[in-house]
Amino acid sequence: MGEPLRVGVVGIGTISGQYLRSIDSLADLHLVAVSDLDAARAIAVADARPGVLALSTPQLLQRDDIDVALNLTIPAEHTTIALAAIEAGRGVYGEKPLATNTADGRRIVEAAAAAGVRLGCAPDTVLGTGVQTARRAIDDGVIGTPIAATATMVTPGHERWHSAPDFYYQPGGGPLLDMGPYYLTALITLLGPVVAVSGMGSRMRGSRVIGTGERAGTEISVAVDSHVTALLQHASGALSTVVMSFDAVGTRSASIEIHGESGTLTVPDPNRFDGAAELLSLGDNQWRTLEVNAGYIDAGRGVGLVDLAATPPGAEPRAGGELALHVLDVMQSILSASRMKSTLEISTTAARPPAVALSELARR
Repeated sequence: MGEPLRVGVVGIGTISGQYLRSIDSLADLHLVAVSDLDAARAIAVADARPGVLALSTPQLLQRDDIDVALNLTIPAEHTTIALAAIEAGRGVYGEKPLATNTADGRRIVEAAAAAGVRLGCAPDTVLGTGVQTARRAIDDGVIGTPIAATATMVTPGHERWHSAPDFYYQPGGGPLLDMGPYYLTALITLLGPVVAVSGMGSRMRGSRVIGTGERAGTEISVAVDSHVTALLQHASGALSTVVMSFDAVGTRSASIEIHGESGTLTVPDPNRFDGAAELLSLGDNQWRTLEVNAGYIDAGRGVGLVDLAATPPGAEPRAGGELALHVLDVMQSILSASRMKSTLEISTTAARPPAVALSELARR
């Protein structure tokens, strides 16, 4: 695909390690510089990689040798950093969600379009072999016409393992905005865009206790619903039921199930790139595991950057801004519908991203 995509990372938090491993190993990506509010973090990353610079964020965004700013800041900063990068003429690939509200998400998408720069957004897990093999089965008509889907994510909360979980329980956080992008992006990849939603939410308790790190034992407040249930109507007519929870212990259910007129498909965890898709066909008594036949093989976080770089000029990336805005709009509408006790139509849409053929990634 030509020269590697030159990347500058803004934000060296918990998730950055996974991205950095991909950038270090993928031949189509080249790390130029890193920045963080904690300068020591950036320096540590740069010192471990010959030629990589540790800079302030303004310095990083002004460098002409950076093609894309990888925005790994906390959700509350996604809009500020993305708009600053776009204004500086840099492309942007951001951690999910695109922004903390739909209005800011629109600003980012419109600014990128006006500036003529590339815009991508996590999650890129849907580009791996797990979801893509399930997508191939649907496209091949293996389950017939899709009728409905269920998507379930249940955990007792991130404060058990995260040393600084505060933002998960403040506006812009919560189980839907944090984990929902994986499940909703997968559902839209599998079944197409959403046209209407309804929802309900609850909050089991008003505070949480950090379980690890220097602040272990510290109590933090909960300002968002920590359990959300939603019903989605897709443009195709399929209906999806979504449960996202930081309150419950766990589930034995498949992360996602797609029900069709002639079969049911289990889809691997959309927070992972791989996993087995399984099929129960009408008239059969046993599930069978589908052969892996689509998606990027052995992918990790950051493969969306490779896909973005390979996207033809003028085309929307698979993990692109329009899809991320639609997912954000769906999530915000679910939360609004919950407050209003109503069903809301979705104001945005996004084309179902093109399928990914079974592909090996170029390694260093």
